[in-house]
Amino acid sequence: MKINRRAFLKLSAFGIGNLTLHSPLRYFGLMDFPQAERLGRVCVGRTDLKLKPDYDSSSVGVLFEDAVLPWVKDVVGRWPWRNNQRWVETPEGYIWAPYFQPVKYLLKTPVKSLPTIGDMTGMWVEVSIPYVDAIIDNPPVRSAWWRYRQQNGQAFRFYYTQILWVDQLKTDSDGQVWYRINERYGNPGDKFWCKAEAFRPLTREELFPISPDVEDKHIVVDINRQVQTLSCFEGDTEVYFCRVSTGLGENSTPLSAPRSPGFPIWRKLFSLHMGGSTAAGSWDVPGVGWTSLFQGDGVAIHSTYWHNNYGEPMSHGCVNVAPDDGKWIFRWVQPQVSFETGDLTIVGEGSTRVTVKEW
Repeated sequence: MKINRRAFLKLSAFGIGNLTLHSPLRYFGLMDFPQAERLGRVCVGRTDLKLKPDYDSSSVGVLFEDAVLPWVKDVVGRWPWRNNQRWVETPEGYIWAPYFQPVKYLLKTPVKSLPTIGDMTGMWVEVSIPYVDAIIDNPPVRSAWWRYRQQNGQAFRFYYTQILWVDQLKTDSDGQVWYRINERYGNPGDKFWCKAEAFRPLTREELFPISPDVEDKHIVVDINRQVQTLSCFEGDTEVYFCRVSTGLGENSTPLSAPRSPGFPIWRKLFSLHMGGSTAAGSWDVPGVGWTSLFQGDGVAIHSTYWHNNYGEPMSHGCVNVAPDDGKWIFRWVQPQVSFETGDLTIVGEGSTRVTVKEW
């Protein structure tokens, strides 16, 4: 179901008190996405569909942000002067891979009631469809991310692989279950209602630590513009490797001091609302999953859903990694985080260290 801007703004005025028998929320449907095992979402304002996987190829169409197409296969193409030469073949043409977020469309059965985890009622969830539209429960919106979207006429949306906290659920007169999204950490106070089928509850088992008995763990990040990689070591053995996007320009990721043991990870969170200011249009990103802070107040290794340009600098100083990479790294680095809190601040020694170099 599609909804126009006027109708959306009308719906946005409804909060928890209006989730009743005659609520217009029931008309706020999930989008119809293509039926394919692999999908991609356009994650830039607009991009051309190309006849061939080549920057200079003729355009066969234009796609705008959040368009979703089947992902047929990955191919090597050409984009001059860029590290990334990856393209994606779709039924309509070719898209440069950094502009196309890999997504899936996996609807989930809503839970009937929220569990009690520790001393809180709620659950950790992951967005399991390309995106889901949201309705603000407690207007006006507070964070810069949501204010920017509102001022530009964009729907409030959560995206595939975002990690979030659900603290309430409601069932409307049609039997539709709605989850209330309330970010636990870094949230300036925004709460949203979304259709429950768009979220997959996280389990304890999937977050069990990897190699918890290995003490000699170390991460090495190479921020060289032509390299952009991360390696996980157990002793001298590399056990994991992935491409990353580190800080761009004046926001370059801080280097470790020469011959130092590296930065200690000082805080780990399942999910964090990250931002530099509350001003509309400033850097602000909700639901950032698998966050391991290691330098200053905000430099972290974390999952990324707003681009697919790993292998080139992109960030405000953090180390961006793909969602699957972020989850593996989070489970591997020490110490383990409690499933109940999803948050741990480390005091003293005992955490995995991160060496940031430029070779």
